[in-house]
Amino acid sequence: MRCPFCQNEDTQVKDSRPTEDGACIRRRRQCGACAGRFTTFERVQLRELTIVKRSDRRVPFDRDKLSRSVMIALRKRPIDAEKIEQMISGIVRQLESLGETEIPSATLGEMVMEALAALDQVAYVRYASVYKDFRAAGDFREFLEDLPVEGAKPGRV
Repeated sequence: MRCPFCQNEDTQVKDSRPTEDGACIRRRRQCGACAGRFTTFERVQLRELTIVKRSDRRVPFDRDKLSRSVMIALRKRPIDAEKIEQMISGIVRQLESLGETEIPSATLGEMVMEALAALDQVAYVRYASVYKDFRAAGDFREFLEDLPVEGAKPGRV
C-alpha cells in the first residue's frame, strides 16, 4: 500500500480489525520512510458493477463517488460517521445482490433516496433536489407536500 504522504510503497500494517458491521477490515498502517500513519479499509467485491447513465453511457461503479454524493447531502447534519458508512455499505450490498453487472443510474439513485429518507429528512431533500433536478422553489414545494412531517404534533404541520 502506497503512503498517502510521501508515496513510498513500503508500509507496515500495525493493527487490523473488522468494522462494526463486519463488512470490511480496518487496517492501521505506518510508512517505513516518513513514519506517517494512516488507515485503509479492505472490502470484498463480489463483481465488477457498471452504472448505466440516462444518456446510455456506461461507467464503472465507484464507491467513493457514491460516498462523496451522500456526504454532500449530509454536510453539517448530526449523523454519526459509522451510520453513514453502514448506509453506504448497505447500498453496495443491495447493488451486488441484484445479480446484474449493469445497473441503471435511476436504480442507484432510488436506493440512495430510500436510505437517506430513513436516515435524515434534510439530507433526503438535499439529495432529491439534485437527483430530481429541481429548477425552481415550486419543485421543492411539490416534493415537500408528499413528505411526511417528522415529529409533527397532532393538528400542526
